Amino acid sequence: MGIKTVGIYSSADIGLPHTYSMDEMIYLGEGSLQETYLNADLIVHKAFELGVDAIHPGYGFLSENSAFASLVREKNMIFLGPSPKVIDIMGDKKASKETLFAIATPLIPGYFGDKQDSKTLLEEAKKIGFPVLIKATAGGGGKGMRVVESENEFVSSLESAMREAKKSFGIDTVMLEKYILSPRHIEVQVLSDQHGNHRHLFERECSIQRRHQKIVEETPSTALDPELRKKICDTAVAIASHVKYEGAGTVEFILDTSGAFYFLEMNTRLQVEHPITEMLTGVDLVKWQIKIGEGKIISFSQDDLVPRGHAIEVRIYAEDPDNEFLPTNGVIERVGTTHLNGVRLDTGYADGSSVGVEFDPMLAKLIAHSDTRRSAITKLLLALDEITFSGLKTNRDHLKRILNSLKFKEGETYTDFIDKNGDSLGVPEVSNDSFALGIAALQLSGKNLVSETGASHICRDSLVLEESLNMFRNV
Repeated sequence: MGIKTVGIYSSADIGLPHTYSMDEMIYLGEGSLQETYLNADLIVHKAFELGVDAIHPGYGFLSENSAFASLVREKNMIFLGPSPKVIDIMGDKKASKETLFAIATPLIPGYFGDKQDSKTLLEEAKKIGFPVLIKATAGGGGKGMRVVESENEFVSSLESAMREAKKSFGIDTVMLEKYILSPRHIEVQVLSDQHGNHRHLFERECSIQRRHQKIVEETPSTALDPELRKKICDTAVAIASHVKYEGAGTVEFILDTSGAFYFLEMNTRLQVEHPITEMLTGVDLVKWQIKIGEGKIISFSQDDLVPRGHAIEVRIYAEDPDNEFLPTNGVIERVGTTHLNGVRLDTGYADGSSVGVEFDPMLAKLIAHSDTRRSAITKLLLALDEITFSGLKTNRDHLKRILNSLKFKEGETYTDFIDKNGDSLGVPEVSNDSFALGIAALQLSGKNLVSETGASHICRDSLVLEESLNMFRNV
């Protein structure tokens, strides 16, 4: 678009690709997230000094912080998102539900009151009935969320959720909702300009999650027929219109087993999973965020948008799914490349990058688009063989097991998918062929990994086996 870019970085991510891909960089210094990426005054001050015209708030940190948006506007810079007022209303899960009650939006039963003491919240939880979901009113990404099965675990779960919310978003206010068993997570991408035009770009299904954090997203959803799709998408547009939304946003719903859907929340920012919508519709959402910030009118009608094929995204995390999804760290020896048509890799890491514990463990998003869901799955599996992130333990093999599972292929994807299918998603028995390939790769690579414990024992370690197989492919 011919616009010069400025990036920000702290001491924790020196040398990562974004620090050398911009026209200019701003160093935020050392310290905690509160002192760097959550330091609104510092970021706005440095941007203003440099003569920045607009700020794109990204996915997390200050992206849904109305005080930050106000600071940006006070300095006559463009905040590429909705107004601070709309962020306050829709970025707060409690306020959004109160606002949307006026237009008869279907809402999950819960408590959205101001009283935040544990005694009041416990009494409200008992009225709702267990299981209940404790949810931070600010932010997203599964932070500050806890499912509570019984009364005796409520207070400890509440305190834990509040601590996490305070650390992640600077606000520890929570709300309570009835926890719907085996739901599907359906969200609708909306785009709104400054002239009252509102469009939806269809739905995404993000049901496969771990700890309330999405790991597989796809569009279109296998759960929606044309009638239900229209109803959900029209509801999302009505919500965007009612609050006079501007920019890109996502309206999230919970779909129960009967086909009823309920408003969950609205993310007043771009979603991590936006690439599957871009590949399905051909619309560049980031470009439109910028155009809308410039005051441009959306140039396409709702009828102009026609979904094409099927797109699936998987999130590659530095974590060990076979050890309770604990985060891992280390040095990425090789990211890998793919030349498959219709495959996109979004990552902030490169060969040789160090992965620490300062940030979210997501390393990359791998997206595949094809004519059918079946071929998109096949293409994504092939791409996962090429995109290795070798050097540290990731969830790559776990993602492959999900994509290969019968339940996923049949479209039976619910938010408790991983819990219900844990046995089939575990580490498979390693074949003798894999042993042979692993030993051959070790020998060919020249790495002295075969010790007195024996090659067979070494190869049974999943990380070493993964490394050796990758080496064999490269040779």
